[in-house]
Amino acid sequence: MDRRNENILINIDMWTIGLYIALVIFGWISIYGASYNFDDSNFWDFSQRFGKQLVWIGCSVAIAAVLLMLDTKIYTTLAYFIYAFFIILLIVTLLVAPDTRGSHSWLVLGPVSLQPAEFAKTATCLCLAKFMSSYGFSMKNVRDTIIMYLIIFVPMLIIIAQNETGSALAYFALFLVLYRQGMTGIILLLGVCAAVFFVVAIRFGATPIVDAVPDENLGMFAIMIMATIIALSMVYFYYRDNTLVKTISIMGVSMFLIGIFVYNYLDVKIKFSYLAYIVVGALIVYLLVMALRQRKIGYFLISLFVAGSIGFGQMSDYAFNKILQPHQQVRIKVTLGMENDLKKSGYNVNQSMIAIGSGRLTGKGFLQGTQTKLKYVPEQDTDFIFCTVGEEHGFIGTTAVVIGFLTLMLRLIALAERQRSLFSKIYGYCVASIIFFHVAINVGMVIGLTPVIGIPLPFFSYGGSSLWSFTILLFIFLRLDASRKEVYD
Repeated sequence: MDRRNENILINIDMWTIGLYIALVIFGWISIYGASYNFDDSNFWDFSQRFGKQLVWIGCSVAIAAVLLMLDTKIYTTLAYFIYAFFIILLIVTLLVAPDTRGSHSWLVLGPVSLQPAEFAKTATCLCLAKFMSSYGFSMKNVRDTIIMYLIIFVPMLIIIAQNETGSALAYFALFLVLYRQGMTGIILLLGVCAAVFFVVAIRFGATPIVDAVPDENLGMFAIMIMATIIALSMVYFYYRDNTLVKTISIMGVSMFLIGIFVYNYLDVKIKFSYLAYIVVGALIVYLLVMALRQRKIGYFLISLFVAGSIGFGQMSDYAFNKILQPHQQVRIKVTLGMENDLKKSGYNVNQSMIAIGSGRLTGKGFLQGTQTKLKYVPEQDTDFIFCTVGEEHGFIGTTAVVIGFLTLMLRLIALAERQRSLFSKIYGYCVASIIFFHVAINVGMVIGLTPVIGIPLPFFSYGGSSLWSFTILLFIFLRLDASRKEVYD
């Protein structure tokens, strides 16, 4: 055996390999439990999904072995070409793929169907790591920042056009990598604010502040209050401007106390949202005046944040009703408790929670899940595989799975930190971020905490595309880690 290959086998992280094997085996057991048919107990029945998954697992082992034998220079040298290839493949898939439940994301190659969107995540991670580790790269450089964002958003937009919103949203996980590598926390703050404001606008947009004034909008009222508090916090944190903070705070509290008095004791149907607009308007004017007087662009940007928050809140209703598909709207409404559609869009989540809850502490036992055996939960061996774990193995089983994934992610972060190559370090964080997003969203949607967006649970969900893509994503990093002592950036 070549000495270099011997070093790879010695240096490869066996803890991560062990976690990978454990998760894949437990995943197959769960698929077997979800698709097992008592009328046909043939363990090697390759016409059944558990049999087909064995084939995918065997292929994944072969893929992992090949990846570990390849020279790491292949990944650094061909990163841009791999990315370009998958961008072209995504476009071709969009144009030629058949309609599969409203999605045009599957390429049919004889008896095998592949989803390029899953593999494109690895290509994007490689390209992003290559670009961010290139000589002279800086997030302070506008050109570099634009290219960095384009690397992430180009495949994401194509996948959205394929009507695979769930797979596309996974690319947002890469912003955690950007933050780790020096991106300002303001970007993450804006992202969190956008998500919270959107939810508040949709959830409380049709709710009046007071029953006597039904045409008011509690959602916009709440958004203005939150935007004001965040803006004042930024003013205090960055400029220690106590005067502005005290002035707006006193003004806001005073106006609302007066409004409550007028409403309760003078019986005037005052609109509290108008009072909020006055406070927010005063804040924006004050910030603009300070920006001109002190010539500090920060004041101007904070005023832009406040104005943008109001505009975003106003546009959220339009985006929800005009841009999102009807089934996506219903899924969000069910998650937010706006609808209780247990027979249609809410059926999957309701049955999934029943299955998990019925497992209690130790579960009903392997192959003993009634919800699973009677096929109450659709997609119970793909997107909703976690409910099978909960029903058959209970709280102990689900906790073990979550701990297994958490251990894997912490191990990947530790491996990323010890890399001597900046390319390997960034790629390692990409791997951990993608896996984290998939696990968090998949488990969240199964237990009703997040909308159902249709993304697989890594190493568990049935399907070759999912298992192969995560195997490739992981083992490229393990190969980079095994040769870390040979690379110096």
